[in-house]
Amino acid sequence: MKLRVVPFRIHPRHAFTIARSSHTWYDNVRVEVEEEGITGFGEAAPSAFYGETQGTVLAALEALRPAIEEGHPDEVRALEGALERRLGGNGAARSAVSAACHDWRGKRYGAPLHRLLGAGIATIPPTSFTIAIAAPAEMAARVAEAGEFRRLKVKMGFEGDEEAIRRIAQVSDVPLRVDANAGWTRSSALRKLDLLEELGVELVEQPLPAADLEGLAALRDASSIPVIADESCVTARDLARLAGVVDGVNVKLAKAGSIGEALRIIEGARALGMLVMLGCMIESTLGISAAAHLSPLVDYVDLDGHLLIGDDPFTGLRLVDGCVLPSGEPGLGVRPADSREDGGGGEDIHVEEAGKERGRP
Repeated sequence: MKLRVVPFRIHPRHAFTIARSSHTWYDNVRVEVEEEGITGFGEAAPSAFYGETQGTVLAALEALRPAIEEGHPDEVRALEGALERRLGGNGAARSAVSAACHDWRGKRYGAPLHRLLGAGIATIPPTSFTIAIAAPAEMAARVAEAGEFRRLKVKMGFEGDEEAIRRIAQVSDVPLRVDANAGWTRSSALRKLDLLEELGVELVEQPLPAADLEGLAALRDASSIPVIADESCVTARDLARLAGVVDGVNVKLAKAGSIGEALRIIEGARALGMLVMLGCMIESTLGISAAAHLSPLVDYVDLDGHLLIGDDPFTGLRLVDGCVLPSGEPGLGVRPADSREDGGGGEDIHVEEAGKERGRP
């Protein structure tokens, strides 16, 4: 198959600030694979935290080009394994190839990706809408932008974050989730968890540094709020050491390195009795769509990256009653935003809320 890579830049509507970084743009990469006259698309959304940039993605894809072009998109699981063996790490780069191959297969066989994966869409959990770090008053004001969203995720891990979450709780009537992005110490986390319990927060994501498993376990024991590991869980290999330490894990394609590995994390977490969250980076509809097809398999969804940008180059996902839905068209079900083709059609998707009363397993 033929490989083509296209770097591009997207811009969040507001500076996207978390505990460790702030961005006013993101440099991602579009991946295209072509075979039998069919083109599959995928997106790499690199994160410097995991050692990737647009430059490293382009370099990794060039290094992997021979293996990719010798492969076939219909043998995507074998290709995913071959790419990991040839070049470990580089999760965003490899996940884009995986998504493109899955998109190709869906188009080849005329079915949405979720059908090929055996994931029925009878229930899809609502996605959260992220409120990034800013002045507490500004963060509270952004609640008005949440519209029909039924969950809010509030970024914490900064001086003043307690004031911010209090202000948001005062003006919001939907459940809140919190993500500290490893920005708390054990002592500050214990204090803040008392406040979060008081406010009825639904879950807390990565309160401590990724390697502090002892601290994460202590927080889990000290609070009834489910603790979800994000930075601590990259691939399925991390699950064994996290079992009994946290309540659940956040699966992201850009970390996992492929759709196949994401499925292994989900299945492994289920086998260990853990909750599963499906998350994303700041990426376009193209990148989010690959994850959206996995959303029926998880407890919590956080797939709003494409909704936080103002210049999305792709279209195809739908937001219905707070849920991010695939279009129902073959493959990932997306196309360039400037496409003249009609975006209608596809399968009819019934939405019911899943996970409204989730708690510890």
